[in-house]
Order: sequence, then C-alpha cells, then structure tokens
Amino acid sequence: MDTVATENGLGKTWGGGNEPMGASYGKLMMWFFIVSDALTFSGFLAAYGFSRFKFIETWPLAEEVFTHFPFMHGVSAPMYYVAFMTFILIFSSVTMVLAVDAGHQLKKDKVAIYLFLTIIGGLIFVGSQAWEWKNFIKGEYGAIETKGGSLLQFVDKDGHRVALADFATTLPEEREQLTRSKGRWFMDEATLPMYSVAEVQAGFKSHPDLLIRTETITAQKKKTILSRKESELRLTQGILVVEGANLTRNEYGSKLFADFFFFITGFHGFHVFSGVIINIIIFFNVLLGTYEKRKSYEMVEKVGLYWHFVDLVWVFVFTVFYLV
Repeated sequence: MDTVATENGLGKTWGGGNEPMGASYGKLMMWFFIVSDALTFSGFLAAYGFSRFKFIETWPLAEEVFTHFPFMHGVSAPMYYVAFMTFILIFSSVTMVLAVDAGHQLKKDKVAIYLFLTIIGGLIFVGSQAWEWKNFIKGEYGAIETKGGSLLQFVDKDGHRVALADFATTLPEEREQLTRSKGRWFMDEATLPMYSVAEVQAGFKSHPDLLIRTETITAQKKKTILSRKESELRLTQGILVVEGANLTRNEYGSKLFADFFFFITGFHGFHVFSGVIINIIIFFNVLLGTYEKRKSYEMVEKVGLYWHFVDLVWVFVFTVFYLV
C-alpha cells in the first residue's frame, strides 16, 4: 500500500511539510479564523434582519437617530459622520494593502509608514464609534413610554421634533431615586430623568401648538402624527420618561434596535480595537527590524488579512444598520 502511494506521488503530498494552495500554516490558520468569524457575524446580522422585519412598524429610522456631527451642535447632518467613519476605515484598508506590498519588496521604511497610517485610521474609527455611542446613549429629544410599552415623541405643527427641555415645566414635587438601601427588596433604578411625566404633561398642555408622534411607521416611511385631541388622550397613558437609549429603554423606537446596535457595533468595534493593538505590535517589530532579519514580512500580510476582513464586515454592518 505504501509502495503504491509513493509511486503515485501521494506519499509526497500527504507526507507533511507541504503548503496547501501555497499558503503557509500561519496564513491558513488566519483564513480558518476569518471564515469562522464571518459565520458569527452572519448569524448576528441575520438575527437583526429577522427582528427588524418582525417589528418593522416600530423600528427607528436611521436618518433620525444618527444625525450628529462633531463641533456642529444643533445642525442636523443625518448619516454624514457615519459615512465619514466608513471612509476612514476603507482608506485604512488601502494603506494596509500598500504596507503588504512594501513588505513583499522588503522596503522597511514604507511598511512602517503605511502601517502607521493604518493604525491612525483604526484609532479614528474606534474613537468615532465611542463618540457615536455617547450620543446614542445620551439622546437628544426624549420621549414618553406608555402603559402598553409604546413611545410618544413630540413634534410641532410642521412635524419637526421638539425636545422635552423645550416645553416641560418644573413642578414643586420631590423625586427620589430608588436605591438598594431605600428600595423594596433591595431593588434599585437607573438615574432619574431630567423631568417627570407630570412635568411633561403640564408643559404639553401649556403649548397648544405641540403634537404627539407615535413610533409607528406609515407606508411612506414616516412616523404617525396624532391630532391634538388624540395627543392629549395618549399622553394621559404615559408612565415613564425615556431619555436616550440603553439595554432596557430606547427613546428612538423598538428596544431591540438598541440591543442589536450595542451588541453588533460593539462586537465589531472590539475587532477593530484588537486589530489596532496587533498593528501596533507589528509596527514596532518592523521598526526593530525583526522581519528584515527574517527576510519575510509575512506577519504583516497575515494581520492585513484580518484588517481587510474587519473592513468588509463593517460594510455589511453599515448597510444593514444605516442604509437599508
């Protein structure tokens, strides 16, 4: 049997020490990791898609949620900063390609320069994502949650959003946050909102030009705006003031949206941050001449595969969360 295998060349093929498809062991393991990670992200995005279409009528509109731009407070710039983040990450893929190409040519200085630019791009992206999270958590307008769990948002007669701070009144009432030391069964609650439901209701009554917009989306992809009479009736059902978004409340719409947003973008952000750390390690190895001595920059190529994968995943996340 061994003689036949050797004569057919199988002994050489399966005898060990070979590189399938010309890929080294390190590259092959990186590809295995990328494939498994791609399946993980696919499962997350598929779950997001199913949940979104199940609750399509109350799903937040991305162009109404992500409207902030640094140093432009009060200026509505829907999706602008997200587009900027995407451009930065894609551009970092270009610099990584140039770093890998310079490594093939054994040009140490060029590898260092392009790796440095890739690191800067990754840091900008991670910082931008943290800034976006901060605005998402803080919120901008606020809303009221009803007994049934639906959200009531406030608009003027032209349909423009109005923040609670613009009309809520201050009533002579004392509010105390529930803590474990004072609460029932050692329960506690989140930080108290800026206004109570009663203060919002009183302010709404004193501003007859205000209307309530529900979270339900019409066929024209617009939120449903109630009449003044219907608005007053629905507001009496309010039980909680919601400011911003977290894992239990969401002023923008369906609570699941915030859950998926934090989990999927956070998971991707962790990948980018990990890639930045790895790139920094590789960068210092390049400066120390580690790969120059080996006469091979394959390590740069392997981390490049990971970086391109992270960029590609963001294209899908960007499309699913912000565009579709």
